[in-house]
Amino acid sequence: MSLIRQAIDYLLYRARAFKLHGVHSPFVFDLYHQVILHDGTYYAFPRVEAIRQELLADTTTIAVTDFGAGSKKLNYSTRKVADIARTSLKPAKYGQLLFRLVNHFQPKVVFELGTSLGITTAYLAEAAKNARVYTFEGCPNIAKMAAQNFESLQLQNITQITGNLDETLQSQLQHIPQLDFAFLDGNHRYEPTMRYFEQCLAKAHEHSVFVVDDIYWSAEMKRAWQEIKKHPQVGQTVDLYFVGLVFFRTKQPKEHFTLKF
Repeated sequence: MSLIRQAIDYLLYRARAFKLHGVHSPFVFDLYHQVILHDGTYYAFPRVEAIRQELLADTTTIAVTDFGAGSKKLNYSTRKVADIARTSLKPAKYGQLLFRLVNHFQPKVVFELGTSLGITTAYLAEAAKNARVYTFEGCPNIAKMAAQNFESLQLQNITQITGNLDETLQSQLQHIPQLDFAFLDGNHRYEPTMRYFEQCLAKAHEHSVFVVDDIYWSAEMKRAWQEIKKHPQVGQTVDLYFVGLVFFRTKQPKEHFTLKF
């Protein structure tokens, strides 16, 4: 998608977005003000961001295998770690949002579809030390670097699954009783995104939380986000532009919010 189209989408999002006042959903109201907009610093933030700075300064070159939609800016097979970090890692604002969400809901089983260099994985794992975080990465060399970062942070609650997500996701889902939290960042195309969503949905429950990354990244991702919102099992969604939050609460009305973040 062109930068002009992205700019237009963002302006349209800002025009639709609002800050909640007197909303009829106490769940979303509390989540927005207590979690999404929370601006405090947690113990994990400087630890994880220190790793990010190391990656941004790393000029090591590695061979990359990309099973997804690929990078918009990097389309060759050999890349510097610093370039991967610069273009692929979620900004601190969104990694820390994931931390707050996991810290708030305290899931026991977390799936992350797309490890990259492990920054968001670290935020997920730091937020719930008693949870088991399963993170999926297609590229073995990138997965190895992520593993080094987890070791540096002394994170013991992460299980890495390396390989094509089309083959690894369903296999791992069969080994868990239920899925409490999922961050879907594995493939920015319509068909794989919807397939991964449906596969994860089979293990979701009333209080599961799904986070869909880059919902305006392309026309295909915008289409996928609209289909997810319409899904009969989806109860509530929150559009924060770069990510979309999905809830399955059957005791509340089906509602969709576009909120400033």
